Amino acid sequence: MSLNFENLTENVGSEVTGLDMSRPLTDDARDRLERELAERSVLLVRGQIDLTPEEHIAFSRCFGDLEEHVLQNFCLPGHPEIFVVSNIVENGKHIGAYGGSKEYHSDLAYLPEPSMGSVFHCLECPEEGGETAIVSMSAVHDALPAERRDWLSRQSAIFDYVWQYERAHRDRPELTEEQKARVPPIGHPAVRTHPVSGNPALFLSEIWVRRFEGVADEESQTMIREILDFATRPEFTYVHKWQPGDVIIWDNRNSMHKACPFDEENTRRRMHRTTIKGTAPFFRAEAA
Repeated sequence: MSLNFENLTENVGSEVTGLDMSRPLTDDARDRLERELAERSVLLVRGQIDLTPEEHIAFSRCFGDLEEHVLQNFCLPGHPEIFVVSNIVENGKHIGAYGGSKEYHSDLAYLPEPSMGSVFHCLECPEEGGETAIVSMSAVHDALPAERRDWLSRQSAIFDYVWQYERAHRDRPELTEEQKARVPPIGHPAVRTHPVSGNPALFLSEIWVRRFEGVADEESQTMIREILDFATRPEFTYVHKWQPGDVIIWDNRNSMHKACPFDEENTRRRMHRTTIKGTAPFFRAEAA
């Protein structure tokens, strides 16, 4: 394969040409994709309309082991590695997870080993709405005032799934004590070092992070809101307008993302997602 990369925006994203995801990757091609993803946070590959589930899975495994989503009822039958994201209803049932988080986050950040990233394949999409927005947290880190960067580099952010669930999902059944025990609050570095590029990136979320260690909730929330208002400025963001056959690969280690609204009652959206397992976040002071 003769791979080429073109920036999607100044600070985030590369479009990849010369890549046929149905074919096995050479070691060199995989390494180039891995390095580009580490630097640019998201890769876009167009024209993959005929990509089969088997090929999607095989390509994704080039970057690591895959997670099987806990909501197996929304996974593609016969392919537990593929999580279906869709508003489509067939035979009275949703074929995939619907709604999608409209707030910025990185996947499974509240676990000891958050997801490394995802490979997201578009099969159907509405003409208007339903975009995916992605923020480069590396670019955000570098643009922050030095004093704020230094302070954040010394902080531990407390990710708290139960806290978020109880304030955001009051319409859902309460979590059982067993469920709560599976996802206790966990501290991750507020700035993490990317294991491939060595670059620092903010590791915060408007939904998962309750506070900074040693800082009260209210004060922490004020700071987090201020930082993330800065982070979500247009210069750090790529908003992808989907076409069938598009694939985006995002890196949870240096980005956050969200779904944009669309008419879920009168249009169709069907996406297949694989999720690549990650490792525990860490921070090396010399990387900053």
